[in-house]
Amino acid sequence: MSRKLLVAGARVIDPASGLDAVADILVEDGRIVRVAPGQKAPDAERVDAAGLVAAPGLVDIHVHLREPGREDKETIFSGTQAAAAGGFTSICPMPNTNPICDSSTVVNYLRAVTERDGHVRVFPIAAVTRGQEGKEITEFGDLAHFGAVAFSDDGRPVANAEIMRRALEYTAMLGRPILNHAEIPELVADGVAHAGDRAARMGLRGVPAAAESACVARDIELAADTGGHVHICHVSTERACELIADAKARGVRVTAEATPHHLVLTDEMIEGFNTFARVAPPLRGEADRAALREALRSGVIDCVATDHAPHTEIEKELPFDQAPPGMIGLDFAFQLLYTELVETGFLPLPLLIDRMSRCAARVLGLEGGTLREGGPADIVLLDLSGETRIERRSVFSKSFNTPLRGRVLRSRVARTIVGGRTVFADGKIVSKAFA
Repeated sequence: MSRKLLVAGARVIDPASGLDAVADILVEDGRIVRVAPGQKAPDAERVDAAGLVAAPGLVDIHVHLREPGREDKETIFSGTQAAAAGGFTSICPMPNTNPICDSSTVVNYLRAVTERDGHVRVFPIAAVTRGQEGKEITEFGDLAHFGAVAFSDDGRPVANAEIMRRALEYTAMLGRPILNHAEIPELVADGVAHAGDRAARMGLRGVPAAAESACVARDIELAADTGGHVHICHVSTERACELIADAKARGVRVTAEATPHHLVLTDEMIEGFNTFARVAPPLRGEADRAALREALRSGVIDCVATDHAPHTEIEKELPFDQAPPGMIGLDFAFQLLYTELVETGFLPLPLLIDRMSRCAARVLGLEGGTLREGGPADIVLLDLSGETRIERRSVFSKSFNTPLRGRVLRSRVARTIVGGRTVFADGKIVSKAFA
């Protein structure tokens, strides 16, 4: 017997088709059958979505789930719950686990655990180099065959230019991008904050903007030379945005992402040695934040990615220069950007949805990100009149490392649907995606 679902009376926003109208979404056996008003389906489960926005399920191409190896910080079970609570239906975990995801064995493990524990779709990203040591490239073809959708040594850059060039040559043949943590290690050195007046006053070692832009320039030239696709992770500087814009105008295969924290916060947040605001690359100044926002609006920055990076409370209680960089974001990324960018009039709602769904999926060639008929029924229902409180009890991640504790954000995720199955609704996890 087929399984049917009718999402009725929502304001449907599907940027891929240009749709923004009140309509019903009919789902059968996990696929979207029809998007149109006035549909009748008496044998379908009915979800009354009047007053809500129905959008494509959000897609996050840069998260850290910590499994295997650091299950005290996050697991596929808890991380996919956090994703579902945040309206994400597809996420891509980075390979810096223990063991590193640099073999088909680990890729298969991630797929098996997702099948058992996952609340959303999980598409693994494998390492560029063995052990992420930057010395020897991995078996790209084998990893792609077993399900790796991209390659990255995130957490550290591919520092050796010849290794990066060869990696781009090989992955170009497979149609897979390399996602690089674009920083020159010698320029980062022991830096822990944006190089500027604030870091100097606080006695913290600074990371110059050139550490990022110099690596971005190198990666762009290597992509142009090889025809490979390079994706720049967590862009943080104005100069990097300028380089990416120029490369795109020249036809280089380069894409880029920005995180919610770099789009919303500045290095002002590190005052008081707030380790929850320590990230890599570091939070920058106002000019960089403004440039990132404009680049997101114009499309120079292709998509939003959370770089969800859970850490334990004990680790974040260490001195600033010893605490690990990173903050969580899956549970509330949309609400934060809706509050800061849409409510303020900087971005129209359909554009934010586009950057967090279709555009993200397009970078990696994933199927999701649209509500097209025949496509997967991955849907998020958003209550724009609601609110989200960032509290320990409201966050599904195992970790709570965020400088946004206590913030009240406009909008809330009312329901998340993966493959036609409700996995999150009314603040509660309802089901696993593949149960």
